[in-house]
Amino acid sequence: MSESSFITIVSGLPRSGTSLMMHMLHAGGMPVLTDHIRRADVSNPCGYFELEAVKETRANARWLETAAGHAVKMIYRLLYDLPSDRSYRVLFMRRDLRQVVASQQAMLGKTKATTVENQRLEAIFHKEITAVDTWLAARNNFTVHDVSHAGLIGNPELEAEQIKTFLNYPLNIAAMCAVVNPALHRQK
Repeated sequence: MSESSFITIVSGLPRSGTSLMMHMLHAGGMPVLTDHIRRADVSNPCGYFELEAVKETRANARWLETAAGHAVKMIYRLLYDLPSDRSYRVLFMRRDLRQVVASQQAMLGKTKATTVENQRLEAIFHKEITAVDTWLAARNNFTVHDVSHAGLIGNPELEAEQIKTFLNYPLNIAAMCAVVNPALHRQK
C-alpha cells in the first residue's frame, strides 16, 4: 500500500495524548486535517489539532474525499462511523486510565472528584476501549498501532521510529521529538 492510499487516524480517549500525536505528525512532515476552530488553551497549550467535520461523519463523510495521505484526530467513539470503503491506519493512544480521568477532571475544573467517581469512570472507559478494540480487530480495512503515552514522554525517539515504520511514511523523527514537552505531562 502506498503512503497516500490510506488515512491516518489518531484516536483514543480524550486526554490520552491525541493532540500531542497530531502535533508530532505535523512537525514530522505529515499533512494533518485540522480547521483550527478549537484554539489552544491552558489544557492544550500547543493546540488541539481537531477537525469539526469528523463529528458529523455518520451523516456526512465528505471530508474523507481528500483525507488520504493525511492524519486526522478522531475520538474512539467516532471510529464506528467511518465507512468501510477506505483503508485506515490507526494510531491508538494508550494512557493509564487513572491519568486520563485525572486529566479530564482537571480540565473540567473538578478538583474534588471522589475516588468512587473516578473509579466508575475508569471502569466505563475500560469497557468502551475493550469494545472498540474488539470491533477494530474484526475490520480488515483498519490496521492499528498502539502508542504508549508514557513511551512518548519517556522515549519519544523509539515511539516515533515505530510510528514511522507503521505508517511507512518519511517522518522527520528529530522534528517529531522536538515537540514533546514532558512539563506538559501534569497528571501522573
